Amino acid sequence: MTWFTKWAFSNKAAVIFLVILILGTGIGSYFKLPMEFLPSADFPQISVTVVGQGYDAKSMLDSATTPIEKAVSSVPGKKEIFSTSSDGFMKIDMTFDSDIKMKDAQASVQEALSSIVLPAGMSKPFVIRLNTSMIPLSWVSLNFKDGITKQNVELAQEKILPEFQKIRGLASVALGGTSVSQVIIHPDKDKLANAKLPAQVLMGVLQGQNVTVNVGERPIDGKTSAIKVIGNLDDLNTLNNLTVAPGVKLNDVATVEVAANKDTLTRINGTDSLTLVVTKDASSNAVDISKEVDKISEEIATKYPGATAEVIYSTAESVVTSVNSMMREVLLGALFATIVILIFLRNVRSTFITIVSIPLSLGLTLFLLSQSGVTLNILTLGGVAVAVGRLVDDSIVVIENIFRRTQKAEFSKELILDATREVARAITASTLTTVAVFLPLGLLKGSLQAFLLPFALTVTYSLLSSLLVALTVVPLMSAWLLRNTKLKEHKESRGLRSILSWSLNHKFISILVSLILFGGSIALYFVMPKGAVAGSTASQLSVTLSYAPETPISKVREKAMELEKFLLDQSELEHLILQQGNTEENAKWGSVAPPTIATFQVFMKKDVDTQHFIDQVVSQKTKYSDADLQAGGGGFDGSSGSAITVDLTGDSAKTLDQAAADVIAAIKGIEGVEKVTSNQNVTKPGYSITVDPALAKPEEIAGTIRSLMNPTPIGSMKLENKEIPVVLDALINPSTVSDLSNIQIMTATGPAALTSVAKIEKTNESNTILHKDSQQFLRVTALVDSTKLSKINTEITKNTKDLKLPAHIALSVGGASAEQSSDFADLFMTMGISIGIVLLIMVITFKSFRAPIASMVSLPFAAVGAIVGMMITKTSFDVTSIFGFLMLIGIVVTNAIVLIDRVKQNEEHMTIRESLLEAAATRMRPILMTAVATICAMVPLVLAKAEEGSIVSRGLAVVVIGGLTSATLFTLIMVPTVYELLHARKAKRQRRHLGMVR
Repeated sequence: MTWFTKWAFSNKAAVIFLVILILGTGIGSYFKLPMEFLPSADFPQISVTVVGQGYDAKSMLDSATTPIEKAVSSVPGKKEIFSTSSDGFMKIDMTFDSDIKMKDAQASVQEALSSIVLPAGMSKPFVIRLNTSMIPLSWVSLNFKDGITKQNVELAQEKILPEFQKIRGLASVALGGTSVSQVIIHPDKDKLANAKLPAQVLMGVLQGQNVTVNVGERPIDGKTSAIKVIGNLDDLNTLNNLTVAPGVKLNDVATVEVAANKDTLTRINGTDSLTLVVTKDASSNAVDISKEVDKISEEIATKYPGATAEVIYSTAESVVTSVNSMMREVLLGALFATIVILIFLRNVRSTFITIVSIPLSLGLTLFLLSQSGVTLNILTLGGVAVAVGRLVDDSIVVIENIFRRTQKAEFSKELILDATREVARAITASTLTTVAVFLPLGLLKGSLQAFLLPFALTVTYSLLSSLLVALTVVPLMSAWLLRNTKLKEHKESRGLRSILSWSLNHKFISILVSLILFGGSIALYFVMPKGAVAGSTASQLSVTLSYAPETPISKVREKAMELEKFLLDQSELEHLILQQGNTEENAKWGSVAPPTIATFQVFMKKDVDTQHFIDQVVSQKTKYSDADLQAGGGGFDGSSGSAITVDLTGDSAKTLDQAAADVIAAIKGIEGVEKVTSNQNVTKPGYSITVDPALAKPEEIAGTIRSLMNPTPIGSMKLENKEIPVVLDALINPSTVSDLSNIQIMTATGPAALTSVAKIEKTNESNTILHKDSQQFLRVTALVDSTKLSKINTEITKNTKDLKLPAHIALSVGGASAEQSSDFADLFMTMGISIGIVLLIMVITFKSFRAPIASMVSLPFAAVGAIVGMMITKTSFDVTSIFGFLMLIGIVVTNAIVLIDRVKQNEEHMTIRESLLEAAATRMRPILMTAVATICAMVPLVLAKAEEGSIVSRGLAVVVIGGLTSATLFTLIMVPTVYELLHARKAKRQRRHLGMVR
């Protein structure tokens, strides 16, 4: 590697030019790199949603869920299929193997559903591939002076929406809150009775009316001409005058009107509004697009009087905040590292030479990231924050060796080259071992790889860049700046030599004490709580108001708007979105919910007391005693905790209900369980109509009753050049059992009451039907403290295992705990592979096994400090903590390599004992400098608030700081001790030869 140093001295002008070029391209790349919150990553899940207004859960199951389950059952790569059938919607969630490309999986699901035909009144199936790019970039509220009218909706669709769609780099702009206009035919029962016509006659009023039919070709006037019959139904007057029976027109027995579909409610800040949801493509800059959205929103009021557009939320704000926050941690880390170097070297010029590696390494890293298609997000910036302390390590070792050599010899170019050569092998091997730690991340699969790979690339580029700078720029600058500089003499530590000498003479005592400490730390690990990654302080909250399924929609909306008024009065709130009901727009995003749930999306002001707001909302529960009011930053469940699920599958709904009740009782009292829910609790009264097959056909009776009781689409027509649906309104609205019994239906003998052919029974059924792999199941969900996830999961598993469940009931525990176990397993596998690669590199470097084995001794002792640090700071063990241990593999071994490399050089003219004592005394300062610089660079991460979605958290920093502290001490003492033990015969023979045996 000294070739780089010699080339730098031979091409000084080129090095200067490259330094300027790197700094310039780095700054340019920083502003060119797309900025976003998270990297684009697919989750191993595909969802399918269908909206069916007016259909109950059983109807959705039979008409949509079951045929779709059968259609997707043969999709390759799927693991499990979960389905939810509820009033007005159904949703299927399919999980896939982590090595499946989700784009291909989505295509397979779409192909499987291509032949599915759903009943009238249901939307087409929407196939959703879950990806971080689905996170909206901006939410824009559209308000109009005269409210949401038909004309204003058309203005939004035809004029305002295209204004936003012009922005380059957008993936989509979705307009929400629009109510679809429809023509409604209201039958008049009395007039139909007077005309002696059944209501069913209106079902075919549009049949054959609005069509274009080719009837053939004939030669006319000597030319072959196509002949077609056209029926245009394009105004209400023509519709009213359609004949429904001889001598009877439609307006004789019904009234016709154009009205908006009011099955859903969307309000923003207390007023009916339209929403624009903006998403960007993977390669565009979130901040630039957000500025364009802001600009266009401000211009709407000027271009279209009476309309206003306001950006109520933008993730770009979070991106900028996160970038600025992480950059602050980077700069603080660099400052702390600089102070450490200055304290150790006590020379400003040497310190300046060393810290030059930080901007140069970062500049080259940013350029390489831009060429790799990686965006600037909280993970790549996290990689920089973690690596900043390590960026100066190679330069420290080089400058410290030059610094030390100049105190004993005359300053010259040859001295600098020789000093660099002495440590070149060590810093190259140590950098490669750290890089090797991150190589196995490419073996991870699915979303975990997508999240960790940008982080790993950033660290890899940074470290390789810092190695290049240490071998070229640092020696060259030393030749320029250290000439004629008076350097303070550094004295070797006598205390370390004494301690190490004692340890070498009492190896087994030292090793026994070390093993006891290591064993104790492992024991502590097994009793530590294992947690999920906790979220940051929420800038968004979710408030849900859930009523029983039988609650009238009018009451749900009335109470929702009452709560809305209270929320708007809270000083912490900035914007509020109220949504109720299901729309096709929301279904396209996989967002569906029962119509008796009102959801409030709350956007908070900056730096407000979020918990105070939540407490204020919870205090309103007494006003909504017949509803479930929840508020929190963790989504619709109203909790910030993690969820552990217990799935029960079986054939009988009754035994499933019994088993679910037993499970709830078993886990409800466990410490750390915040709330236990089950879909079995959500029931509503109903009536089952059992048809006598000898008297009537059940399918015909079902169709008749559905058409009588529900609005029924019967066709479409053109109004103002737009195709809109025509709906036959419900003819009857039974309010008592007697009304239901006396519904008139057509039988073989003529009109008759429903009870003449069927039996009516009262039921109490779940309004949500869940299937797992097409088998009925119930799910018990426990919301738990995320910091005690593993402990609570163990308790739940233990308590449920002892239950005596009914026959044919299967139980499985999953949720956050299962996901955590999978992530842990992947990262532990990665750690094992990383250790193997690190060992291979050291074997190649030292050309033996004993030196690498001695160097690896520092690894287990890093766990001592890491685990003790987590116990002291009360940090739970989560995925970010394991990632900290993964980083320690590379960082800790670095110091051992620097030490052993010096030992190997000394052995050419010293005994093993003398080599170890001299190497420890000589390398103590660079080892301490690199360790303390890395530790100090991590301190800002310990004190900072974790960014949501980032793996760079307090847990990672605590692990690195604690592990590096203990490993540094053990490296200086135990690595030499084990090294001499591995060379015991040779060392003893040398000491005997020199008369050193005691």
